[in-house]
Amino acid sequence: MHNSFRLPYHLIVEEGIFDRIPDVMKDVLPNIADQKMILVTEENLKSIFEDQLKRIEEDFNYPELYLIQSATYDAAVGLAKYITMNNIRIVIGFGGGTVLDLAKFAAFVSKSTLISLPTTLSNDSLASPVAVLGTEGKARKTFKCTIPHAILVDVNTIMSAPERQLLSGIGDSVSKYTALVDWKKAHDKGMEFVDDFAYMISKMAFNSIAYNDMKELKSKDFIKRLTQALVMGGLAMEIAGSSRPSSGSEHLFCHALDEIYSEQVSVPHGIAVAMCSYWACKFQHRNVPKITRIIKEYGIPVCPSTWKITPEIFVGAWQQAPGTRPDRYTVLNETDLSTEMLTKLYYEMEEVFA
Repeated sequence: MHNSFRLPYHLIVEEGIFDRIPDVMKDVLPNIADQKMILVTEENLKSIFEDQLKRIEEDFNYPELYLIQSATYDAAVGLAKYITMNNIRIVIGFGGGTVLDLAKFAAFVSKSTLISLPTTLSNDSLASPVAVLGTEGKARKTFKCTIPHAILVDVNTIMSAPERQLLSGIGDSVSKYTALVDWKKAHDKGMEFVDDFAYMISKMAFNSIAYNDMKELKSKDFIKRLTQALVMGGLAMEIAGSSRPSSGSEHLFCHALDEIYSEQVSVPHGIAVAMCSYWACKFQHRNVPKITRIIKEYGIPVCPSTWKITPEIFVGAWQQAPGTRPDRYTVLNETDLSTEMLTKLYYEMEEVFA
């Protein structure tokens, strides 16, 4: 099975990289500074990074600042229409996962060049070929698109982000441990093709975090390592042509929280999938002490009650998880999801990570 994929022109992790965008991109876009550019971000980031955003705009002859109001599918389509109607060729996404996902989808629809400038490393959205956007109420869904043409990460900007956002990025990388096993299970059932190269890259992303001796999250070396892990996860999905290298049963639980229980709970994506990896590991009869060690060493806050996940929500989310992506075979298709068993697991995790 052959899948056509595209890799970013540039992936650079340096201090002050945001101030050199035209210079960095001139090898692939010689006249980038003369093309119409739209800088997509949100109001709270504008106030925090006002000077930085102005310097980015000053590097372009025809810049425009676009502040998003909500990271929804309708907003993304609206932005794509605006880009197309105004003949804008360069889209720069400046922000966290929600901003980058909206900019990514809008650039995909409008066939524009996308440069991703993450202000945090909370998940693999900076490089993944999918966008998670709001639909109705607080519910969110995943839409296919393409990866950015360039990913530029400013070390100092990331170091200024809250530590919890970095923990979320770590959790997103950790979740590949169970996602890859679910992908293999689907392959064994004749329902999926496993791309060995994509599988290897995703496993490398997990290993780079699982066997990392550097635990100082705000160090430059760790920022570079986490960036590489998240980008590898995104590229694995691009190569595979689906999210399977990074998304298994642990993500189905997260989808259930987003789509069914969004009014009751709100958990950062990376932390939610790390939390679910513990349970998915048990379902798969894997090395539970290994995943437990990694979560504890980094201090990822995975106790369900910390995030207002009650036993009832926990049980309901797991029981409804397979239905969020009915075409995706995972260990949940062969697991006892009885209320009694799941309730027992809930309290077990509360005790393990108390």
